[in-house]
Amino acid sequence: MDPDENPAPHLIGGSVSNDLSSQRTAMSFERTAMASDRTLMAVVRTALALIGFGFTIFEFFRKLTEGLLPKGALPSDSPRRFGLALITLGVVLLIFGIINHRHDTKHRQRRRQALFDQGLIGHPQPSTPNSATIVAILLLILGLFGIVRVGLSAGPF
Repeated sequence: MDPDENPAPHLIGGSVSNDLSSQRTAMSFERTAMASDRTLMAVVRTALALIGFGFTIFEFFRKLTEGLLPKGALPSDSPRRFGLALITLGVVLLIFGIINHRHDTKHRQRRRQALFDQGLIGHPQPSTPNSATIVAILLLILGLFGIVRVGLSAGPF
């Protein structure tokens, strides 16, 4: 065997040690990505609660003032304002969560690509849409519909 010949061409640097280190680094990127996804899912959970409570409070007090409470017992606009405030808070939280997740993802992809370009890790970052982001965007759209529904007291809902 020629001493200049690489005994394991599929290994990074031809060394098992280097390849194992590269794999550990790649897995650390995956763990960081999963942590970022969990954070976004926590934001989605909190935003969903705020949007749901806001809409429920609006509907509950609107029905209550229409039938059970005497006229003037509760300001007529207060359920709408309170519900709208909760829904808006949920939507704003969701927007910041999506922006933060996107920023973290782009930063992590740039760092991993730099390591790949230097030949320190074996595979570039796969760019596939993740379900947490899709759910967050769908909830954002739903929250915007909620703002329109409660804010204008109009809409198909």
